[in-house]
Amino acid sequence: MTEIPGIDSSAPPSGTGCAECLAAGGWWFHLRRCAQCGHIGCCDSSPAQHASAHVTETGHQIVRSFEPGEDWFWHYGESEYYDGPELAPPAARPNTQPVPGGNVPPDWQTKLHR
Repeated sequence: MTEIPGIDSSAPPSGTGCAECLAAGGWWFHLRRCAQCGHIGCCDSSPAQHASAHVTETGHQIVRSFEPGEDWFWHYGESEYYDGPELAPPAARPNTQPVPGGNVPPDWQTKLHR
């Protein structure tokens, strides 16, 4: 296997939901997985945007969607989609996990970033 800088295909995901939202009792819209360390964070449409915050805090530039049926990567530094390898399972949150997830408020649609 060819190594790709910024991707560790052996790093498992940190969980099935946004790590910071779960710790704070928050919620998320969609999930992103850090391709370097496996951190699961919420997408930029989510109120807290933890995946982008993880990039800023760690310098880990590549994420993969953690949504069922999606296998795309995004490179924050290059602001473009990216080709990447299979990552350690699981490849996505459980199909049975609702979207949005976490402690979702009744007016969640008004709180999304567009």
